[in-house]
Amino acid sequence: MNAHPPAQALLGDFYPQRRLWHEVPWLDQQAERFYAWLTSRRRAADGHLQQFLALVARAEEELSTLTPVQQEERIASLRRSLRRAGFADQQVAMAFALLQRRAGEILGMRHFASQMRGGYLLLHGTVVEMDTGEGKTLTATLPAATAALAGLAVHVVTVNDYLAERDAQRMRPLYAAFGLTTGLIVEKMTPEEKKREYSADIVYCTNKMLVFDYLRDRITLGDRLHPLAMAMDKLTGQAADKVLLRGLQFAIVDEADSIFIDEARTPLILASQRQNQVVEAFYRQAIELAKQLVQGVDFEIIARVPRLTRDGQRHLLQMTASLSGLWRGALRAEEVIRLALSALYGFTLDVHYIVREVEGVAKVMIVDEHTGRVMPDRSWERGLQQLVEIKENVPVSAEKDVLARISYQLFFRRYLHLAGMTGTCREVAGELSEVYGVGVVRVAPHRPSRRRLLPERIFATAEERWQAVVAAVAERCAGGQAVLVGTRSIAASEALSARLQEAGLPHRVLNAKQDKAEAELIEQAGRRGQVTIATNMAGRGTDIRLDEEVLQAGGLHVILTEGHDNARIDRQLIGRCARQGDPGSAQSFVSLQDELAEQGLGSFGAKFANIFSAHPRSRLLQAIAGILYRTAQWRTEQEQRRVRRRLLRADFQIRRALSFSGRME
Repeated sequence: MNAHPPAQALLGDFYPQRRLWHEVPWLDQQAERFYAWLTSRRRAADGHLQQFLALVARAEEELSTLTPVQQEERIASLRRSLRRAGFADQQVAMAFALLQRRAGEILGMRHFASQMRGGYLLLHGTVVEMDTGEGKTLTATLPAATAALAGLAVHVVTVNDYLAERDAQRMRPLYAAFGLTTGLIVEKMTPEEKKREYSADIVYCTNKMLVFDYLRDRITLGDRLHPLAMAMDKLTGQAADKVLLRGLQFAIVDEADSIFIDEARTPLILASQRQNQVVEAFYRQAIELAKQLVQGVDFEIIARVPRLTRDGQRHLLQMTASLSGLWRGALRAEEVIRLALSALYGFTLDVHYIVREVEGVAKVMIVDEHTGRVMPDRSWERGLQQLVEIKENVPVSAEKDVLARISYQLFFRRYLHLAGMTGTCREVAGELSEVYGVGVVRVAPHRPSRRRLLPERIFATAEERWQAVVAAVAERCAGGQAVLVGTRSIAASEALSARLQEAGLPHRVLNAKQDKAEAELIEQAGRRGQVTIATNMAGRGTDIRLDEEVLQAGGLHVILTEGHDNARIDRQLIGRCARQGDPGSAQSFVSLQDELAEQGLGSFGAKFANIFSAHPRSRLLQAIAGILYRTAQWRTEQEQRRVRRRLLRADFQIRRALSFSGRME
């Protein structure tokens, strides 16, 4: 694979990125996909990987005979050969051997064979599934440094600032040993600071900041984002002053399933604020009118989405008959009432959002349901944000005019080289191949897993489940294990905290309200008898280091208290235990009153829960309850996949209707 892609894939040397797929002939698309599939299959073959590891071993032997000065000369020579010949196995093996050697000297960690395999596959455009705890952060240094030595601008993308900053600081000395610079993009940076950081050889950043900065570049360039215009800008020296990024050349996406799949349902929108007192008054009236509607008579809620009944539509017409202005449009009135009902009944404080003071002003901030983290730069569309703010009686923010938008699906397809790594992606391998054109390969762990998965326990009511969770926590603490209890929402974490406090069980809570203390909480979570209640913040990228006495007592015990919208998120949390061959155990405690079951099963689930509650010891009913719960989860996963497909189709329809220009986002 050549380090420099074919010219037809570029939009100009100044800001390189892959052409949009609808601009490439269909036959070329299929040929490219087939070639990528064929080469990935060949490279993923165990025999080929073993041959590559043998090349690395020979390169390592050769390096052991060189003096430090000769090794520096070898790095300079390698840089030239990578830029000239691309990612040929001989050059890549030498790069990996050098990186392995320097990592041992500088970081005190040498790459395992499993990490070498993962790094090789990443370099050649694959999504790699590696078990949690297998050292994906160190694995990423192999393709990142090799691609940077080849002259490509490398973006290492992760899901939050904490992980980006942690990984950048840890790996900076290793990259510096090869003459490579490391950049870090976090929130609240000025454009000047971002521009400086993006100029580095390897940049650590979050997916959201990266996409928003790309959209800003699109707006800045406008109709200049055309190969001929960009070539002229480059000749005149004006181009470099206009943009933040160096194009979309090489991306390694950590937690790839979260970014490529879970977050792909929401388009990224760059907007400007526009205060409108008339619209604000309209929204306030909508909330008051929505409060007068009766659930079950005027409207019903299905999967958090309100639907007006015929009685509700008639009632609404009666209430708005005497109103003027924006209420004169029947369709607009019905739409805003549905949004108001969503704000009142579909979105819950400390579950879907929190209220936090920023510089003395209370603000509604969205909580990411997949990561459990606050998204201060994100707001809901079409007035929903303002309606929730009115509901919570906080200052109403200005409405936003859309300046640019793009989906993750479309954005990441524009990278010349795209790779990813995660612990859970085999379930969505087909979608990753179809949408992003990348294959999925599982890399076996360095050490066999010692995780003990205990039988799932399912209850008819949430109350029964919480009682069982408290008893399980007490039992594990008494045995000397450290315990991590995963909850789906902030409210659930606080409710469980109150129960543990009543039971006299000391514990710590990690959720979006305590995000500033995250590093300290994670550092203490592996101590004997330590109980940590956490939302999904602890589900990805979290490495809980265990004390020796905890290891002897059985390691970390993970308790999952509620199923998530997809099984991959459950597996991520369970993956916090038994890392790198350590002992550990995990068990799920779920109920038929969980949000997942209620939405996925509807009234049938409630009826079955009543029967199950009357005969909780029936093995047959327990088996049926488990099947129903997983069916609800599967149905939710399928609905989310349909949403992602609709978003991608909408993106293509918009772009097919427009000729290519810098303003078409």
